[in-house]
Formats: sequence, C-alpha cells, structure tokens
Amino acid sequence: MVAAMAAFSIEDMLIKSAAETTSIGLILALFGFGGMLVFMLLTWRKGQTILHPALMSKPILIRAACEVVGRFCFALAITLTPLSSASAILQATPLIAMIGAALLFGEQVGFKRWIAVMVGFCGVLMIIRPGLDGFEVTSLFAVVATLGFAGRDLATRAASPVLSNMQLGVYGFFVLIPAGIAIQLYQHEPLQLGSTAAAQIIGAIVFGVMAYNALTIAMRAGDVSVISPFRYTRLLFALGLGIFIFGESPDLATLLGSLLVVLSGGYTLIQTRKTVTASLIKNSA
Repeated sequence: MVAAMAAFSIEDMLIKSAAETTSIGLILALFGFGGMLVFMLLTWRKGQTILHPALMSKPILIRAACEVVGRFCFALAITLTPLSSASAILQATPLIAMIGAALLFGEQVGFKRWIAVMVGFCGVLMIIRPGLDGFEVTSLFAVVATLGFAGRDLATRAASPVLSNMQLGVYGFFVLIPAGIAIQLYQHEPLQLGSTAAAQIIGAIVFGVMAYNALTIAMRAGDVSVISPFRYTRLLFALGLGIFIFGESPDLATLLGSLLVVLSGGYTLIQTRKTVTASLIKNSA
C-alpha cells in the first residue's frame, strides 16, 4: 500500500510537470491510451476477454463517468494549485465513499463515524478556506475530483464480480481517451508535445500502472482494515515532492487541515474495523 501511494504521488508529479508545456486534454488522452494498452496486455495474459458483456452495465457506465470527472478535475487541481494541498483534499475520498455507502448500500454508520466525517470536512475547509484571503477557486477542482473518485469507488463495488481488476483497468483508462480528445477540441489549444513532456507522460503511465498493481496486491493479500490507513502516506509523499520539486511551502492552515483529514479518515477506518470484527464474532457465536 505504501509503494502504491508513493507511485501515485510520482504519477501526479509527472503529470503536473508535463502540464507546464502540454495541454491537459492531450495529456489525458495519451495517459489513457498508454494505460489502456498495458492493462489490455495484462488482461490477455490472464486469458480474459477485453469486451465483456458486463461492460455496458449501469455500474460500469457510472464508473466510467466518475473516472473521467475525477481524473480531469484532479489533473486541473495539481496543475493550477499546489500538489500538496490538492493531495490533502483528495484524502477525504474515503469519507465521501463512506457516506455514499451508507446512503446507497444501507451500511450502518455510527454516531462517532459521522462526527469523524464532519471533522474531516472541517479539515478540507481549512485547506481551501472559502471566503478568506487565501481562498483559490481553482482548489474546488480537487473537491470535485474527490467526489468523482468516491463515485468511482462506489460504482466499482456495485460492478459485477465477473469483471476482473485488469478488465476494470482497461475500461477505466479507455474512457480517458475520448474525454481527453473532447477537452482538447474544446480548448482549441495547439498540439504541442516536446520530448521532455512525452517522457514525463510515459513515466506517469509506468508509475500509474505500478501503483494500480501494488494497490490490487495490497487489497487482495492483506487485511483491508489494517492496510487501508496506509493510504494516507500519499499525503506525506505529495508534501515532500511539492516542497522539494516544486518549491511549495504549505502554510499552517493547510498542514492543520491535512492533519484533521488524515486523523478523521484513520479514525473511521478503526471504527469500521471494530464494527466488522464485532459482527463476525456475533455471527460465529
């Protein structure tokens, strides 16, 4: 899980660097194309079909839409705002997913976890600071990206179990291609791709695939309730890269807000583990 979060952070860094000279639409299209090819090869290697009938199911279509929203808005967020603050806001994704699971799947969320969610959102507000001098409207892209990624996670849960992670990877990256092309055509920006930006996009694809695989291994091989809190190491990597690569200097409010988000997320995971353990004990009795 830690390796996955490190790789995701490096992917974000490379996309942010490439966006300095290349349009977001072109980056998304190329990133989606490269990731799709890699997962197609992995799918074929497993002997699985690419065009599965479940591809056109409602959860997969919703997942595709959420993937586009999340990827596009987060790419804008890390391009237009500091990497550290955008990554900090992204850490609220599990909290939003928990709310969605309670509303859509009827999962029981206790009073303590609702309080933790409110604390986490207070942390997000401390980072974006609406109505204050430090507020940047572009930071809302990270908020929308968080909603998109939470929706993707919920749709993934609702997807048919006959679809493998590799097949979902193919579909997830594929939808970025037409979305990137559409964004490129809408923005009317020149198709400019230098050798440095091309290398950065290729690197983002490589680290993105590595992160996806490491995350899959972690979620399948380990105790989810134990390893999930290590998702928040992504914020530490993002802070380090933001400071040393882009010269960012997060202020006290951003750091305190980030701490609140991480603590609230970690607390909800601990409470979830206790609930699941109690339920298992009760069912086995």
